[in-house]
Amino acid sequence: MVIKNEEVSRKNDLEILKVEAWKQYEWLLHGFSTRDGGVSKVYGGSTLNLGWTKEDDATSVAENRRRFLAAVCRRRVGSVLVGAKQIHSNIVRVVKKEDGALEGRLQTEGGKAVLEADGLITDVPQVLLGVGTADCVPVFVVDVAKRVVAAVHAGWRGTLARIVEQGIATMQEAYGSQAHDMVAAVGPSIGPCCYTVGESVSSEFGRQFEYARELFIRPTDSREVRLNLWEANRRQLLDAGVPEASIVMMGECTACARSQSGAMRYFSHRAEHGIAGRMLNVIGVAA
Repeated sequence: MVIKNEEVSRKNDLEILKVEAWKQYEWLLHGFSTRDGGVSKVYGGSTLNLGWTKEDDATSVAENRRRFLAAVCRRRVGSVLVGAKQIHSNIVRVVKKEDGALEGRLQTEGGKAVLEADGLITDVPQVLLGVGTADCVPVFVVDVAKRVVAAVHAGWRGTLARIVEQGIATMQEAYGSQAHDMVAAVGPSIGPCCYTVGESVSSEFGRQFEYARELFIRPTDSREVRLNLWEANRRQLLDAGVPEASIVMMGECTACARSQSGAMRYFSHRAEHGIAGRMLNVIGVAA
């Protein structure tokens, strides 16, 4: 199921995807980055690489991040980005004011993440939670009643480990959130059109999920097995109690989506054979 419900915000050449239905929450800041509008030169043209990759220059990444966060924050000042060292786990961490997020204690002096996790949750105003992707699935969950936000990085391993369900359970435990008050978005990532996996992955999903057969596509003209991570994470949101009508699927594949010019719209680790920049997907509560 793909429900396209997006707003595209552009500032110069920088393009940000936002959930159109979330405009009603004036206190909510969020955005999924794309490829264009930055200063990085190592991935072809001038790209918005937002990850601390080994190929790119740190000063270019820092400038890209400055541009992206300024656009997301809509000229509001003072927001601080908190990311994580992503390890393809189901580890979810709650970011509290006393953790020193606003003072920069959850990142190094150069801006790199300190926390080891694949999910972050907070209700602290001016904290932007960020997850980096280049094919994996970024998932946002928002408790609109209590103003709690979560950013989740769900590759196939994290999805298999039910990180989305773990994230929602953590929101409920830490903040008393109720699933019926939540809205969610499954962002751009590699789609079932392009994500070929091995039989071992199919078997592992089969052992974990009773609906596993519905997550795999086996084209009749080939021996390929393709995994639908979009649907896998949507099903976890549903199983956790998030209303179906409150789930937005961005539905764009990072491996094959193209801009109007025909160029790649996103970075893709798979399509670019391991030499790719990173998108940054951020969400937070405005001051």
